[in-house]
Amino acid sequence: MRKLAFAGLAAITAAVLTTVGVASADPPPSSLVQVSSFGANPGALAMYTYTPSGLESGRPVVVALHGCTQSASDYYAHSGWPELADRWRFEVVFPQQSTANNSLKCFNWFSTADDTRGNGEAASVKSMVDKAVGDHGSDRSRVFVTGLSAGGGMTADLLAAYPDVFAGGGINAGLPAQCATSITQATSCQQNNQNLTPAQWASKVKAQYPGYSGPWPRVAIWQGTGDYTVYPVNGTELRDQWTAVHDVSQTPTSTQSLPGGTTLTNYADKVQLYSIAGMGHGTAVAPGTGTTQCGSTGAYFLAGICSSYYTGVFFGLDKGSGTTPTTTTTPPTTTTTPPSGTCVNASNYAHTQAGRAHQSSGQVYANGSNQAMGLWNTFTTHALRETSSGYWVLADGQC
Repeated sequence: MRKLAFAGLAAITAAVLTTVGVASADPPPSSLVQVSSFGANPGALAMYTYTPSGLESGRPVVVALHGCTQSASDYYAHSGWPELADRWRFEVVFPQQSTANNSLKCFNWFSTADDTRGNGEAASVKSMVDKAVGDHGSDRSRVFVTGLSAGGGMTADLLAAYPDVFAGGGINAGLPAQCATSITQATSCQQNNQNLTPAQWASKVKAQYPGYSGPWPRVAIWQGTGDYTVYPVNGTELRDQWTAVHDVSQTPTSTQSLPGGTTLTNYADKVQLYSIAGMGHGTAVAPGTGTTQCGSTGAYFLAGICSSYYTGVFFGLDKGSGTTPTTTTTPPTTTTTPPSGTCVNASNYAHTQAGRAHQSSGQVYANGSNQAMGLWNTFTTHALRETSSGYWVLADGQC
């Protein structure tokens, strides 16, 4: 998949952020409903929703944005948001991109025609929020947005463009708001440190809605340390950007160890950075029936920890009606039992020889999940766990 991510950089492809996911059939599951008319739609997006049966008025709304080559049904099927919506009682809106807008169905997070207030795809998402709120009498003070990769980049842009609409955001393997305004810049943002100060990053946010003085959305950032599509520096830059927006220090107020090799750093309860050791490019999920588990594995839905659960707790979705809390539930610090299945710790070379991974252009990727493992040699080692026949995921520290 890394070839797909970078082979066409000079053309358009990976520069528009990531070859996230594998294209699936567009017809969504029956419980995912398309809303054919939702008001102004300058970005020419499709709107799908998941509404728990008998949803009461005054409940929250979560907007969930898929990655490149994905669809609303992919994010519905794997992210865990629908099962959390049933548990905590909120509606989920799944915008869907089209190949007419972007050949890889990426949300155009790098285009000012689509990622700024009142324009293009951003304005279409705003219309979807208005439709959802109007249909169900939802709580406008508890509207949130989250997304993966290109959807994560658009999430950051939406938080900057509509801080008066979104109370919080969850950015999975995404990029800072307004990092790029062209395809060439998008490539640089994906791979390189932009060498901007926190104040400079914050100014990009505040320029999107001049005169707005707050409150600013709270932000949860998820980043795998083994991500070679959207490099880990983006997590740091997002942290710098949103702590500066909130005028809080880049020194964490607390640090916590969570399941799946995840380290949570908290910044005055305004910004959270979840760093997942060894994880490649994707949304983290944790299949199972435990309290902190949700989602299912698939292409670019990687086993380890349910990011949607922890993001939802950060948003306060596990609370009753009312405004978003100023403090959040402390996630459990105990490590859950690792997923069942064969677990093997070996060199990248040994993994490929044994059929647990494959190499391309000198880089190694786990079979099934396609998680990036680094260089093809006998010195780089990783633990891999087989979660289903032929489907291997990184499991460093779990074997």
